[in-house]
Amino acid sequence: MGKIFGYARVSTQDQNLDLQLDSLEKAGAAVIYKEKMTGTKKERPELEQLLKAISEGDSVVVYKLDRISRSTKHLIELAETFEEKKVNFISIQDSIDTSTAMGRFFFRTMASIAELERDIISERTKSGLQSARMRGRIGGRPSKDPKLVERALKLHSSNQYSIKEITDMTGVSKSVLYRALEKIQTVGLE
Repeated sequence: MGKIFGYARVSTQDQNLDLQLDSLEKAGAAVIYKEKMTGTKKERPELEQLLKAISEGDSVVVYKLDRISRSTKHLIELAETFEEKKVNFISIQDSIDTSTAMGRFFFRTMASIAELERDIISERTKSGLQSARMRGRIGGRPSKDPKLVERALKLHSSNQYSIKEITDMTGVSKSVLYRALEKIQTVGLE
């Protein structure tokens, strides 16, 4: 039998972990990783430490699903990690336990729904782009007026103005100006 790891998180420094800690200890968690930061942050050092510590046969226990994941997608990624490592996942308040047949079924169903959602979004995006192309629209930012870019290049070649002055006078961004200059150099080298 593996170790039972707990993970507790609150969103702010002012919030209290006690309820979660009591529940995790009652569930048998020998080691509990505690975090006080918003769930939307991608970098969560304690969660990363937990993921490094677990191995086959271990269990990860949380008070509620929203304590460990930022989103449904993140939850599914975590579930896949646990499955790959052969680690059980238990959410006390959500009555999920992947060591049981129903718990595994629940997570596989969630993964299938997420995959379906990704496929539908991809299909809609492709259809929308195709429809826009048929109407003559191209994706991306609109290009700068070539006359403005040409004026910026002339100002630059005069060696009388700084890049900032040129961008202020023409409305052409530094990146557009530098790209145009690079294009001229490349053509000149050929």
